[in-house]
Amino acid sequence: MLPTPVTLLTLETSRVQPSAGQDLPHTRTRPVHWLATAAALAAVVAATVMIQPTDATATSDTGPLAARQKAAAGAPAPEKADYPLDCGPWEAGVVEHGAADFDGDGVAETIAVVRCATEGGTPPSGVFVLARAERAGAPPRVVRTLLDPAERLSVDDFAVRGGVISATLRGYSSQKVPRCCPDQERSVSWRWTDGDFALKAAPTAMGV
Repeated sequence: MLPTPVTLLTLETSRVQPSAGQDLPHTRTRPVHWLATAAALAAVVAATVMIQPTDATATSDTGPLAARQKAAAGAPAPEKADYPLDCGPWEAGVVEHGAADFDGDGVAETIAVVRCATEGGTPPSGVFVLARAERAGAPPRVVRTLLDPAERLSVDDFAVRGGVISATLRGYSSQKVPRCCPDQERSVSWRWTDGDFALKAAPTAMGV
């Protein structure tokens, strides 16, 4: 049986819930709200999220931009993490990743787009935040789930720039739509705000 489709019409600004038992430094736990409706939607033209680095004028090798780049160089390796995906006989594969020091503590976090590495089809993606391991030799910790694979969405146009995560989420308006060809899309971004990741969804072509 095909999964129940998730519409992107009602995706709203929200806070992101940390993974169980995990947290980033200096954060407060707040729930994520991924709302779904039964309304079908034709192809949506998603607005482009324009990102500008917050330190665009910091060009020296000792400024804030250089410090953030140095921190990102020591970010957790995404291929070494254990992700909360049930892939059956398949393995979880890292599709894309980026890094930044989001909370400003001098230690970078890694953002990883992950999905089951099947031989065919378009398995849903998850977007996870990784922090350094608590002890030497241990895998990086998954401390946030920005997009749960259970939402049955794919991720395109992923980028981490200036401390902002941006992506285009693609989904299906009904179970009749072939799983190869999503007919819904919406641009989203996550920004570190007030001690947590804040999700912002771009307006759809229908102005929702």
